[in-house]
Amino acid sequence: MDFKSSSDRIWLEDETGETVAFIEFPEFEEGKVEVTHTVVDPRLQGQGIASNITKAMAEQLRAENKKAELTCSYAVSWFNKHRDYEDVLIDKDAEYKKAETMFGAACGLPRHRKKSN
Repeated sequence: MDFKSSSDRIWLEDETGETVAFIEFPEFEEGKVEVTHTVVDPRLQGQGIASNITKAMAEQLRAENKKAELTCSYAVSWFNKHRDYEDVLIDKDAEYKKAETMFGAACGLPRHRKKSN
């Protein structure tokens, strides 16, 4: 998959240039991001796109030496299943605890404000 990325977002476009999937992770403090949303167009769900885009984000955070807090319920579930990426979490124990209680939940409200430049 040919993802596009910026410092706080990774996305996938279709052949017309329309965004069909994305993950957002705005920085709220130097070196710390909040994963707020993972969205995949319903026509593309079930193809592993959400997992691949979340992995791309985790690898980008790792490469940039950034840490994440998770508000997005999909991200909570993904990190719980892919513990080999727990080094990018600010507090892995808190995130794993969220996984126990967020089953089937929608994304929560962001807890932090995006860092101003």
